[in-house]
Amino acid sequence: MLPYSNPTPGATLIGRIWLPGQGPALVRVDGDQVVDITCADYPTAQALFDAPDCVLVARALPGRVVTDLATLAQASLNAGADDLRLLAPADLQAIKASGVTFADSMVERVIEEQAAGDPDRAEAIREKVTRIIGDSLSGIEPGSADAERVKAVLKSEGLWSQYLEVGIGPDAEVFTKCQPMAAVGFGAEVGLHPISSWNNPEPEIVLVINGGGVIVGATLGNDVNLRDVEGRSALLLGKAKDNNASCALGPFVRLFDGDYSLDRVRAAELSLTVSGDDGFVLEGASSMAKISRDPASIVAQTVGSHHQYPDGFLLFLGTLFAPVQDRDAPGQGFTHHLGDDVRIREAALGELRNSVNLSTRCPPWTFGTAALMRNLAQRGLLT
Repeated sequence: MLPYSNPTPGATLIGRIWLPGQGPALVRVDGDQVVDITCADYPTAQALFDAPDCVLVARALPGRVVTDLATLAQASLNAGADDLRLLAPADLQAIKASGVTFADSMVERVIEEQAAGDPDRAEAIREKVTRIIGDSLSGIEPGSADAERVKAVLKSEGLWSQYLEVGIGPDAEVFTKCQPMAAVGFGAEVGLHPISSWNNPEPEIVLVINGGGVIVGATLGNDVNLRDVEGRSALLLGKAKDNNASCALGPFVRLFDGDYSLDRVRAAELSLTVSGDDGFVLEGASSMAKISRDPASIVAQTVGSHHQYPDGFLLFLGTLFAPVQDRDAPGQGFTHHLGDDVRIREAALGELRNSVNLSTRCPPWTFGTAALMRNLAQRGLLT
């Protein structure tokens, strides 16, 4: 699995690394070699993804070999502030996320809301909701006449929810996951806000959209989620989703070409493994074939004449994964422990690996957009 080895040698894989004593560098994967392709024309991932034919440009750029994938992966797991390591493969782009895009996870959002963020109440509510909803949401097209009929039934049962509104209604939920430059990469710690006691990883495919609104590639993401905080109120979504190190991306962006396209994303099968120091192991999966909204439709609701992203954006597509396996006590389901090892895998995109800590204990985010611009200028990479 990437980044230990490259199972897709024909793929165009673009990433970012930290070069000791220098700063961020744009890299390409050639076989198992990591090649620095940073230059004045393309000093950032944003600039490369905005190129008229970014695949051809990315493949043609000269560079120098920095290291190999296995060495880089190992270095990234124990990296200090100025050590060689993988960074999130995005820089100036906005980081957006779509939620409630799968029926199963949609039901779990309803349960969170009904439980008001209390995991002790979740199991009883899950039984009631499942009994009433059943498989009525399976295969429903959001905004369709069938969706409206299901909506009427749920209202009559007192189960209508704002989560069901964005899950089967005409409008997708799209929110800001974090600021540009705030995401962490492979090997970094991911952060939980210390007020949370009910939380989970969310394994997702993340689309890369350039400044012209064109989808140019995809990567993996962990949309770290605080179930208790969001369950108390959907208006706490920002607190539940956007904290120090709460967004992980990587290991690399795979650019769309003749062998890899949005159709491959639509058919992707993600797997998740969480391993704890307590011996607990959670395994899960998310099948993109079961998504309720087509990825292109979510992108179209995000960018267009109503909203522009001149620096481009990355878009989490949501997850089917909704953990209910008990960890600490019967009926309480899953929640993270500090030190959990989280691995998200997909055959075409590789493996994103992170460890879990509190946001207050993760390395503070200090290298933002202004710091990047100063760094590139000092290195003579801004024209």
